[in-house]
Amino acid sequence: MSEQQEVTHTGGCHCGKVRFEVVSPKESEGIYCNCSMCTKKGIIHLIVTKDKFKLLQGEDNLSLYTFNTHIAKHYFCSTCGICPYYIARSHPNDIDVNYRCLDNFDITKIKISDFDGRNWEDQVHKIQN
Repeated sequence: MSEQQEVTHTGGCHCGKVRFEVVSPKESEGIYCNCSMCTKKGIIHLIVTKDKFKLLQGEDNLSLYTFNTHIAKHYFCSTCGICPYYIARSHPNDIDVNYRCLDNFDITKIKISDFDGRNWEDQVHKIQN
């Protein structure tokens, strides 16, 4: 069996102060979550291991928001307010990249699955490895 091909993406926030690089499977799938946070942010999740993510610039421009259990670490640009990536409660050892923050993102080119984040406790096992 052959290994799945990978592709390197670049991305960042709206103002460009935060930039990153992420390596993902060429045929990766996005996750749409209907929880209160993801709905308001409009995030489409691309979850990768930490070794597949590299912050290129802007660490000093990131602010952090946490709530509830404080396990999730929601990083956002302190200039433009965009959340290009975060540490998800469901995957605390990985990086959750916002697909919408990838350069040249085309929503029609990826498969998106739904996750019922409004019922997180009962549903989280469906997205954990």
